Amino acid sequence: MIETELNKSLKERVFHSILFEVLANILIALMLAMLLSVPVTQSAVLAALSAITAMLWNVIFNRAFDAVQKRVGFKRNLWARILHAVLFEAGLLAVLIPFAAWWFAISLAKAFVLEIGLVAFFLPYTLAFNYLYDFFRFHWVNLYRGAER
Repeated sequence: MIETELNKSLKERVFHSILFEVLANILIALMLAMLLSVPVTQSAVLAALSAITAMLWNVIFNRAFDAVQKRVGFKRNLWARILHAVLFEAGLLAVLIPFAAWWFAISLAKAFVLEIGLVAFFLPYTLAFNYLYDFFRFHWVNLYRGAER
């Protein structure tokens, strides 16, 4: 099992958040353009509006989750990663549903459906991205440490 570094710097957390959002926005823009038969530039607007909020939430949430993990002392196994992904998305929805309703002048119910569609994408994406990020980070750090010797 890959050990997760809990003392990541704020700089690394910002990098993590930007990488997460850039990859997600590219995927969302392409999928929405294909599914809705709209130009990629039009579908990218929806992705970008959510990304600004999500990037800030990503940094705040991950630092808080790491602090809880340090205090409680649990391992970041599959169940912890699932809990991480669910809590992250729930917090994001609490902000994005009212924002989407206001931005698009739609009801909260329609905004809820819109955001649930994005969660259907982001929940597995969040789980996979964070696992792969930790996996590649672990191997990169160990490779770098080995090269220093």
